[in-house]
This record gives sequence, C-alpha cells and structure tokens, in this order.
Amino acid sequence: MINFELDKLKFTDSNNFFLMAGPCAIEGEEIALRIAERIVSITDKLQIPYIFKGSYRKANRSKGSSFTGIGDEKALKILEKVGNTFGVPTVTDIHESAEAAMAAAYVDVLQIPAFLCRQTDLLIAAAKTNKVVNVKKGQFLSAGSMKFAVEKIVESGNNRVILTDRGNTFGYQDLIVDYRGLPEMQSFNVPVVMDCTHSLQQPNQSSGVTGGKPELIATIAKAAIAVGADGLFIETHPDPACAKSDGANMLHLDHLEELLTQLVRLRKAVI
Repeated sequence: MINFELDKLKFTDSNNFFLMAGPCAIEGEEIALRIAERIVSITDKLQIPYIFKGSYRKANRSKGSSFTGIGDEKALKILEKVGNTFGVPTVTDIHESAEAAMAAAYVDVLQIPAFLCRQTDLLIAAAKTNKVVNVKKGQFLSAGSMKFAVEKIVESGNNRVILTDRGNTFGYQDLIVDYRGLPEMQSFNVPVVMDCTHSLQQPNQSSGVTGGKPELIATIAKAAIAVGADGLFIETHPDPACAKSDGANMLHLDHLEELLTQLVRLRKAVI
C-alpha cells in the first residue's frame, strides 16, 4: 500500500514493496552519490519504488565524541543533489521542531526518530510542512499506541503518514521484533515499513558504541514481506566497518541486489 504521492517515486504500480535505503549518515557527496547510483540501478531493474535515505545529522549518540555530521546545510544540499541527479525522492531525520521547515526545503520525506515519536510539537511541525512524514515506532511503545502519532499528524492537516517498526526493547542490550505489530499499525490506514537494520541493533554497550547482528538482516526482511509489510527500510554502505555511524548493523552494499531479488520473489508468492 502506498497512500501518498511523491513526484519522483517510480514503479508505484508494480505491486512491489517500496524501499527506503541508503547510508546511516551523509558522510560526503561522493560516497552518497555512489551509494545512490548503485541502489537506483538495482531498484530500477527490479521495479521497486525507491526513496534514498540519509541522515543529515545524527543527534542521538551514546558518546559525545561520536560522529554527528558534516554540517547541516552541506549534508542537506547533498541529499538534494542525490534526488535531482537520480530522480528519486529522499528522506532524512529531524530532531527538533525548528528543523522541520529547514529540512523540508531539501527532501521529500521527513522522518521522526523512534526516541522522538511522542514529541507532539515535532510531529505537528513536520505535518505542517505538507511533506510525507515517516514516524518510527519507539522501542518502548506498543504498535497500538502509534495511532496517536498518526492522529497528531492527520489532525494537523496532513494525511501523508508512514509508520516504521524498528523492534522492541528486550532487556537492556537487545531488541526483538513482534511481527503482530505490522498488521496492527496497518489498521490505522497508513503504509507500514519494517526497519530491517535498526531492529538488529544491540544498544547500550559498555563501549558506548551500538552493536548489531547484520547477518540476520535477510531474516528480518523476509519475515516482514511474508506478513505483508508495505515497505522496507535498510541502511547500506560499501564498507560498513568504516562507516561513520551505525556500521555494526548495516548491510554491505554488495549484498543488496541478491537480497532484494529474493524479496521480490517472496512478495509475488505471498500476495
């Protein structure tokens, strides 16, 4: 289900899931363009509606010394260039209400991070830009409680909402995915996405750097398609070990085509 319009979103009649994918953070123009070019080539071949993902700033870091970004305007201009160069929509996170209008000038979709999904002023500010708003479900929330996030946005005059599941807190240093939440959130008449990479994070490590289990990305993705997810969210990088953010749970870019090919076949089998 795609119940929103994006001018640059292709293959919306292909009956495929849609994909939000790219690096965790914008690290520089050359690597962003290289990642986008590769993913666009794959999604064009498989006729998957595609939205390029990249955070212009990483505000949620365990350690004060962790990478947060290359500069807001510089990173947002790179996102804009990716969208214009490859003719695809783009998505980025925002963290405070004042960022909504700023980011909306450069990207097509505004994403609300999971830890901020209850921040009323932030949701309303995002809604009032009239951009598509993707709200990530907090690790601490039930799927059913996300109806209130949808209501805040819709009551602000914007019905272009996506909800994204990224797992539930399990103990102090792990997450678990409850796939019952996907159809429950779909009952709010919005597209529901499975975040296949962040749901495999191992947060709160004593090192101050989040861990992960990227070897299970395919497992999470296949299960999500099997239960009817409308879209997938996958962070990917040509060298995850050297990525400046969230490398521990990113998919190597070289593995993306094989995985998406399998997922397209699975989608055809279950719909």
